[in-house]
Amino acid sequence: MPDMALSIAPDVADALDAGRPVVALESTLLAHGLPSDRNRALAQRLGEAIRAEGTVPATIAVLDGTPRAGLSADELDRVCAEGPTLSKLSARDLGPAIALGRSGATTVAATSVLAHRAGIGVFATGGLGGVHLPALGDATTWDVSADLGVLAATPILVVCSGVKSVLDIAATLEVLETRSVPVLGYRTDDFPAFYLRSSGHPVPWRVDDPHGVAATVRSHREHATSGVVLANPVPPEHEMDRALHDRLLAEGLERLRDTGASGSEVTPVLLEHFHTASGGASVATNEALVLANATLAAEVAVTLSE
Repeated sequence: MPDMALSIAPDVADALDAGRPVVALESTLLAHGLPSDRNRALAQRLGEAIRAEGTVPATIAVLDGTPRAGLSADELDRVCAEGPTLSKLSARDLGPAIALGRSGATTVAATSVLAHRAGIGVFATGGLGGVHLPALGDATTWDVSADLGVLAATPILVVCSGVKSVLDIAATLEVLETRSVPVLGYRTDDFPAFYLRSSGHPVPWRVDDPHGVAATVRSHREHATSGVVLANPVPPEHEMDRALHDRLLAEGLERLRDTGASGSEVTPVLLEHFHTASGGASVATNEALVLANATLAAEVAVTLSE
């Protein structure tokens, strides 16, 4: 029975009704993760990349209190134009935003929840949230992304390029293990670190083609309700120079300490520093990895639908 509280775009609804593949996309990347002069063009390219594989894209957002799976061209224009003025909605924010008639861009957590409600089982994004490093002077942290908890409870495949290196990657992988979320490396034995192809941490399982991914997802869903992470490294030709990356990261962490930024403020501060200090190189890397993940997600979605 359809979920009357969730607005599903006609092309997405038709595909779901016919059993054709659909790939979910988040809107936080467009509103908060990219400069305003590049986000709309990337939204177009993502849609084209997914459609080229015979799959329907479904960008997810909440607009005027209505959760939407699949946005029209005008709605994509709005999300990209309003950008950072849109609220960033995690899973916990969906109820208030919907009840109060607000608009917002959805994170990995919120997108996963709404995609699952819509009946979409594959989701492409840039990077997964994770466990943050402790603040200066602290031994531990309670700053853990809601993405991890939602993945533990939501049967969706998330195709991403690992997590950003500002996070505690070892702790993030430990949490995923504890919450029974399989982590697959796509044609790699190393867990990627967003801008970098390797974080130095191994992945538990390696898969080398979409059929292997689909078989693993099907097998997992037979006995578990948690999601699956497919870690796809940034294409080698678009990987950021490691020395540049390490310098920008050190500067970004210093900026966080100086500004006192924490929680949801951390990633935007770091992304802005990477973008500004790299002369736009980080944005090009970000766009390349998201496009690669969208294409891979579409290939897997097609295989899952067969």
